[in-house]
Amino acid sequence: MDALLIHGGSPLDGEVRISGAKNAALPILTASLLAAEPLKLANVPHLKDISTVLALLGHMGVRVTLDDKNHVTLCGESIPNKEAPYEMVKTMRAAILVLGPTLARFGEARVSLPGGCAIGSRPVDLHIKGLQAMGAEISIEHGYIHAKCKRLQGARIVMDMVTVTGTENLMMAAALAEGATVLENAAREPEVVDLARCLIAMGAKIEGAGSDIITIHGVDALHGAEYSVMADRIETGTFLVAAAMTGGRVRATHAQPDTLDAVMSKLGEAGAKVSVGPDWIEVESDGRLKSVDVRTAPHPAFPTDMQAQFMAMNTIAEGAASVTETIFENRFMHVQELRRLGANIEVSGHTALVRGVPRLDGAIVMATDLRASACLVLAGLVAAGETTIERIYHLDRGYERIEEKLTQMGARIRRVH
Repeated sequence: MDALLIHGGSPLDGEVRISGAKNAALPILTASLLAAEPLKLANVPHLKDISTVLALLGHMGVRVTLDDKNHVTLCGESIPNKEAPYEMVKTMRAAILVLGPTLARFGEARVSLPGGCAIGSRPVDLHIKGLQAMGAEISIEHGYIHAKCKRLQGARIVMDMVTVTGTENLMMAAALAEGATVLENAAREPEVVDLARCLIAMGAKIEGAGSDIITIHGVDALHGAEYSVMADRIETGTFLVAAAMTGGRVRATHAQPDTLDAVMSKLGEAGAKVSVGPDWIEVESDGRLKSVDVRTAPHPAFPTDMQAQFMAMNTIAEGAASVTETIFENRFMHVQELRRLGANIEVSGHTALVRGVPRLDGAIVMATDLRASACLVLAGLVAAGETTIERIYHLDRGYERIEEKLTQMGARIRRVH
């Protein structure tokens, strides 16, 4: 099993090219199930989760072609196998996204209940309720969701809570439903907007993506298209925090600044200098940071996927700050590992109180989920001595060549087997 070895204390300096967004690419890949013609995608990141979804789509019958320029072509002309088996779904939750499009186009789908990061309960009941409101008959047997319907019917669906994958699944299903579907309390995340734009390029009729009410007018069929996946705002944010923590200067290129307002605002509050261009963001810092309070909430508020990275920053910042997690109840598992590096953190319920310490000390730590892995890398970059991060397979699910990108900017980091 791989681990990362980091010698802390080197300020980052340079440019980093941001990859395509994993959380946008995953639903867009599954949208290939909605059309018989090829969907040609650019800026698809090389990540474990992407490989898993491509393998799943290939298993179902989608013809998948890859080239060395991050381009993927998917042709869902015939889908003989309308099942997503447990073995292919158990490592990631995004596999649930094949349910809506497969059911909408073929009238039947069988999908294993999903796995993924152990960061708390993320129920799929909102997906199921939405599809049932559109006329699907759904049963859960032997750990599988089995859905049937002659043709989905447009419906008004009010979601009990904001769910990104739920919004995406129902939006894809509604694209081929008969009549209009209105999703209320829909997720407003940029990745939802990116999927909507791709579906529109394929011939879907969608209004309101990016707001909490999305209206989809169903069509009889979608066609092929060419589309480029948006930049990864979480990867961008992670590198910007790394620049602030190490007292360096990093310019993230091929980025989308309009997706990171909350993160850039908090970095400015912490004392970092933030500059923005049309497709780049630069952060410069002397390493003397002030603690900042963070409270996660659905977009456009502060993203839960940046909570762990800001907690790492607060561990070495001046003063004390609270970090409150409102999205996932289990997303403080990195606290214990940060304490192993010398962090001063107390947890009470959904809030962590972080008191800055003069320095962190290198140690052996273990990654518990994707964003926790990133926060430990950030902590390792500033810790005195050597930090070893074990179980980094989580990191490979969401960050493309992170050690190479950090090395190019002066970090002393290497992967060991």
